[in-house]
Amino acid sequence: MGGGFVMFGSGALYLSRRCCRIVNVVEAAAGDGGGRWQVLEQVDKELSKGNERAALNLVKDLQAKPAGLRCFGAARQIPQRLYTLDELRLNGIETVSLLSPVDTTLGSIERSIQAAALLGGIAVSNIFSLSPQQLFFTSLGLLFLWTLDAVSFNGGISFLVLDTLGHTFSRKYHNRVVQHEAGHFLIAYLLGILPKGYTLTSLEALKKEGSFNVQAGTAFVDFEFLEEVSTGKVSASTLNRFSCIALAGVVTEYLLFGAAEGGLADINTLDRLLKSLGFTQKKTDAQVRWAVLNTTLILRRHEKTRAVLAEAMSEGKSVGSCVDMIEKTIDIVEL
Repeated sequence: MGGGFVMFGSGALYLSRRCCRIVNVVEAAAGDGGGRWQVLEQVDKELSKGNERAALNLVKDLQAKPAGLRCFGAARQIPQRLYTLDELRLNGIETVSLLSPVDTTLGSIERSIQAAALLGGIAVSNIFSLSPQQLFFTSLGLLFLWTLDAVSFNGGISFLVLDTLGHTFSRKYHNRVVQHEAGHFLIAYLLGILPKGYTLTSLEALKKEGSFNVQAGTAFVDFEFLEEVSTGKVSASTLNRFSCIALAGVVTEYLLFGAAEGGLADINTLDRLLKSLGFTQKKTDAQVRWAVLNTTLILRRHEKTRAVLAEAMSEGKSVGSCVDMIEKTIDIVEL
């Protein structure tokens, strides 16, 4: 359909002009040593306006230039086949520690809050001499609020409180979250999926999205993936990229800390996708094991880049700045 120009009349003229501007920016950048950053600034502008296709077109056009984006979609990957658990162990991977994350930090904070609430409730009851009936209705009210949060916001308010306390009082928790998201960002970029934004705390996600149902995380320009999912036919290359990106956070934590604590939602999302595609347990195991090993080897090769990217993300750098950081840090020979 010629990019949709025939169907949309005057809208086609607008799109044509937008495409011309994109081409002009990229062509101007190609002959200029600092041109990559000029294009990445434009990518940031397009993403901020929600123009994901325009941003992706800029990146793909720059990717084809000699001094453009060398690393976008350029990661070296292992052959896809059924890898045994012994083969994963030979590569230093224990799937139990990696694929069964338990957040001990937030769990500890939650237990502390529960204990404090219980002690506080007893103290208030003694001070104000509350009757058993008053205690019952107070407890009932708190239970109602907890149920409302669980049903209406999927536990978002409770998690917002725990996550905020975790980032405030636990440096370990904060660092783990940053490294986790840096893993998602780096693997996505190296596999050819453009990140479009990220948040590191639930409070930041609330301010940005205005919803308690949205947790911190990295978002991607994924309209091509969603289009495939809507048809019920996801290509092998698309599924491979999604699998690696989904597991990148837990793999990063495992490599850095010996076990993953966050990322259970990522694993569940991948599991639901594979089930919706009709995967048997054997086929699911094969896909997950390949993705775990492939992602682990990529992240090990680019440990320095991931660390630099995590620092940039902790400082709130833009997507374009993070991409530029990756391109400057990675040795093209290591890809």
